[in-house]
Amino acid sequence: MQIFVILPAAGLGTRMAHKSAAKQFLSLGGVPIVIRSVQAFLALPEIANVTLAVRSAELPRVREMVAEYLPSMGSRVNVVEGGETRQDSVGRGLASLQSAADDDIVLVHDAVRPLIEANYIRQVIAAAERHGAAILGTPALDTIKVVERTADGALITSTIPRERVVLAQTPQGFKAKLLRRAFAEADADGFAGTDEASLAERAGIPVVVVPGSTRNFKITQPGDLELAEFYFSSSNSPNTPSS
Repeated sequence: MQIFVILPAAGLGTRMAHKSAAKQFLSLGGVPIVIRSVQAFLALPEIANVTLAVRSAELPRVREMVAEYLPSMGSRVNVVEGGETRQDSVGRGLASLQSAADDDIVLVHDAVRPLIEANYIRQVIAAAERHGAAILGTPALDTIKVVERTADGALITSTIPRERVVLAQTPQGFKAKLLRRAFAEADADGFAGTDEASLAERAGIPVVVVPGSTRNFKITQPGDLELAEFYFSSSNSPNTPSS
């Protein structure tokens, strides 16, 4: 069994309100966030390949980053052109994995979750190998309300019990044949999901949840980068710069 990773990194990151770069290219400990995320996976010898899906205009730049920051591991990184949406980018990355056998594991990870730790990656791999599909998820700590949007704002219509809710994280792992099936069915019907698990759910594929960590957060809004820097600089940081 081989393990492949897809990192969709074609987004513009508009919520970060950063004029000079999309969020995945901002610096974390002196290295671009997207490279930190790649490092987290390449630190595991069982990972065969990491595929980065980026905007066409960023292809030369990202390939240069890989050569600069991952000189000894660049052969395990593939950079492909992404799409307009996350689903498009992951689909293109999946299509590039022609050597992946049906029972190989494909992990999909947000490029802006650079603090993912090795033990969580391995737990998702093990769960996907056993069950076919698995994601990381954390419990919902706040009360979850379902609302209806009105001209005067949001109107609460019901409350969801917290024990029935998890907050989805990545990596999300699948046997290659199941992920290909989920994408093929979504493409055939023109369905757009919010993550890979939503495509699997729609295809009738059971997805198990592996307990995740609040540290594995997505750098999305102003302030997130400062928190990531704090975690990264702590003595327990799982990522270290590649030499």
